[in-house]
Amino acid sequence: MKSILINGYFLCRKLNGIERYAFEITKRLDNISKPGELSIIIPKDIKNIPEYKNINIIRYGKKVQHTLWQMLVLQLFLITHKNFIILEFGNTALPFAPGIVFLHDIYCEFFPEDFSTLKDRIVRSYNRWQYRLISRKAKVIATVSEYSKNEICKSYNVPPDRVNVIYSSADHMEGITSDETVFNDFPVLNNRTFYFSLGSLSKRKNLKWIIAAALNNPDVFFAISGSSLSTVKVKELNISVPLNIIMLGYLSDGKVKALMQRCKAFILPSYYEGFGLTPLEALACGAKVIVSNAASLPEIYEDCAYYINPYDTEINLENLIKGPIEKPDKLFSKFSYDKAALKLNNIIHDVINDKK
Repeated sequence: MKSILINGYFLCRKLNGIERYAFEITKRLDNISKPGELSIIIPKDIKNIPEYKNINIIRYGKKVQHTLWQMLVLQLFLITHKNFIILEFGNTALPFAPGIVFLHDIYCEFFPEDFSTLKDRIVRSYNRWQYRLISRKAKVIATVSEYSKNEICKSYNVPPDRVNVIYSSADHMEGITSDETVFNDFPVLNNRTFYFSLGSLSKRKNLKWIIAAALNNPDVFFAISGSSLSTVKVKELNISVPLNIIMLGYLSDGKVKALMQRCKAFILPSYYEGFGLTPLEALACGAKVIVSNAASLPEIYEDCAYYINPYDTEINLENLIKGPIEKPDKLFSKFSYDKAALKLNNIIHDVINDKK
């Protein structure tokens, strides 16, 4: 009988975005699955693995670069262990052993102008190949919003019944302890009015909008946390930025929560998102959120957020956040890791029983 094997490479990385999603849903799958029903494969040399009570842990090979792990190590394991069907959380599929695959968004299909260097163009080509491979060969495609589902179906001529929407969640914020020492690390923010932004420092996050907004709103600070990616870098960060922008670098979850609790508002001006988790995390911390009116964001945040045009920086933020919005309670009810895990668990059983 076939069984499900989770690609556990997300445990090798910081819990950002997709990795957080994979970590939280896997934890809940462990709670609702039967012993031995699911397995997870990880490199032998990875430490600090969660204590799963029902998911079987398979240690195989060494930690190598992600693409090498994906296309060589994991592919070899599945060729020699044909009883497994792979569950992939991270926008990638194996050419000779496709399974249940999450395709969170298809950003690389669009905005070719964001990929200007040779390395960027290689990354874009690889990802576009992966998108098409997933669309053609995956047993089940899952994504995180109706927007992403529609984009996948339209771009690759995929029947809608092949794509399942399984939303993300901010449930994890409740278990994070706020770490106020961040204001010792960055005393300029202590007892000051500031807007906060969090995410990878990549072009689609539209940090140039925040730079322009900082110039237009010189009386408040803008705190930006995140790590630079190796590709699609924001060139504006290589030159001087306004003095009221504070670059915080990568921060712990506790420090991020402290900033979300104290900020005047959280800002995500992205022009492309498959879900856009960070504003939901901010709402869970009691913050107001400002998001762009692009891509999936209006679907996710409905009337619980303030909206900006990601291409228009001529805006008075003070006036914007004075307007009325709805409380986010309905979002917390709709977006739940428990609900997501239950939906994925049903898909898993359909695949095992050859219903998909």
